[in-house]
Amino acid sequence: MAVFVAGLIGIIVFYIIILAIGVLAGTKQKGYGEDEVLLAGRSFGYTISALTLMATWVGGDYISAISEIFFTSGLLWCQVPIGYSLSLVIGSLLFVKPMREANYITVLDPFQQKYGERIGGLLFLPALFGDVLWIASILSSLGSFLRVILDINTTSFIIITASFAASYTAVGGIYSVAYTDCLQIFAIFIGLMLCTPFAYYDSPFKDEWINSSTDWIGKIKLNDFGVWIDGLLLLIFGGLSWQGYFQRILCIKSTKIAQTMGIAAVFGCLLIAVPAAFIGVMARNVDWDNVPNFNRTITKSNDANIILPLVIKYLTPAWVSLFGLGAVSASVMSSIDSSILASSSMFSRNIYKMIFKPVASDKEVLWVQRGAIVGISIISAIIAITVDRIHCLTYLCSDLLYITIFPQLLLVVHWPFGATRYGCLVSYIVGLILRILGGEKGIGIPVTIYYPWYDHKTEKQLFPFKTFTMLISLFFNVIISRTVRWLFETGVISADQWDFLYDFPECHFTKNEQPKETRHKEGIKGRSNKAVHDAILGKRWSQTSDDCLIKNDDDRCSFTKHDRYSITYQTSTTSEEPSICIQTTS
Repeated sequence: MAVFVAGLIGIIVFYIIILAIGVLAGTKQKGYGEDEVLLAGRSFGYTISALTLMATWVGGDYISAISEIFFTSGLLWCQVPIGYSLSLVIGSLLFVKPMREANYITVLDPFQQKYGERIGGLLFLPALFGDVLWIASILSSLGSFLRVILDINTTSFIIITASFAASYTAVGGIYSVAYTDCLQIFAIFIGLMLCTPFAYYDSPFKDEWINSSTDWIGKIKLNDFGVWIDGLLLLIFGGLSWQGYFQRILCIKSTKIAQTMGIAAVFGCLLIAVPAAFIGVMARNVDWDNVPNFNRTITKSNDANIILPLVIKYLTPAWVSLFGLGAVSASVMSSIDSSILASSSMFSRNIYKMIFKPVASDKEVLWVQRGAIVGISIISAIIAITVDRIHCLTYLCSDLLYITIFPQLLLVVHWPFGATRYGCLVSYIVGLILRILGGEKGIGIPVTIYYPWYDHKTEKQLFPFKTFTMLISLFFNVIISRTVRWLFETGVISADQWDFLYDFPECHFTKNEQPKETRHKEGIKGRSNKAVHDAILGKRWSQTSDDCLIKNDDDRCSFTKHDRYSITYQTSTTSEEPSICIQTTS
């Protein structure tokens, strides 16, 4: 009873401290502008950048998954710390510089800039579902932890946790999330490091674990190698399409610091993984029949997902278990607030402002974001409380992010003058269909496509079909984009008749008006007016070959290509919006 009361008081006090820090950090916010609210004025330095990047990956599922995998399968199958660490390294090398130089605010900005607001906004759906289900999954895990450690009904604490996270996130935005991340990452590290030695010295081992006959290193069978590769690549590249990661990267004051701290955060992630792994190794060699008050036999099938709270409760003193509970709670909060802020940021900017109300004021957008924070928190809490097999849904959404968004992001950032709206839509649909046809046993989606090495007994795909589907999606985007561009630019088919997405305005010879979607009242800030150039023309003025840009006396710019047609780009100060007129030339 004393542990129960102390545990409840400890969690509430910890939550109040987090809330106070979040609200206090929110006072650093200097205005209502998007750069300030969503990116903290791009002002983060070395220390806070490294800590908040670590907290982005070191969430509730991170430490529990490491302990679980070491308990069930061993070192070789523990891909989470390696995959996430490599993700930070590759992100620093592949995306940090171009995303920052373009002055993007969210991960959807390059899509909307290139493909238009509505097609770019379509990619918000898998990102939203992924974040909502991820939050729900972490809340559900917290419920399981509290039920094991404190033996209480956890519905109320799921609601309380979601409410606290939503409160300070709504008050201070990225400032609150980043500064609470700093406290949470220290709480996670201290809690785990304190629990580990007590669990080791107070546990009844079958024999000395270091000399144990138990194969804690693990084995990878030949027919499991495809699954192993698939899982590792998903962890590495799936996280690179997450707004939570890019929101941290874009908050940092310089590209050099962003790249350096992205790589430095790897060491922090690996360091925190050590005590979690140690706990998993100990748990698989503990003689649980002789553990006081446990009174049952532990099994890998039923207890693997709660092995961390079991060790904290039964193998450490009561006062130490409270620190372990604090570590778990901190990891949960650091994941929840990041995902809430990520989805609400994309909704307020890329959906509400860019699609529905381009003239919305900064203060109005801020209140829309706060409403989205509340809505996402409520929906996630309801799902966590009511939906079974939430983890399977989360895995499916992670797959969809990997398959539908990562290849699109790779192309739109590194192949911006080749990718087209047609390639984007086709690859999006093909990737979505192929992933669903691959099946998901946990939520009842039947297998329609039986890839090589399919195991009919376990109903499991042994072929790395997720990575294969991602590559197919990438391939379709490239092939369709190149084919469509060739067809329109060479005149094989008429752009006037067949370019229904209006992706090639320079190939139209009878249309002088743009579709409503391609008119940018509030462009996305980027290099060389990329918002206008990429979204309307699909290319930059400065990088088109054999082109001529002439400024006339009437404040207009005439753009001529191959002496076949001319484009007049109206930039007069008397005009509210830029406009383009395409005319044939003799």
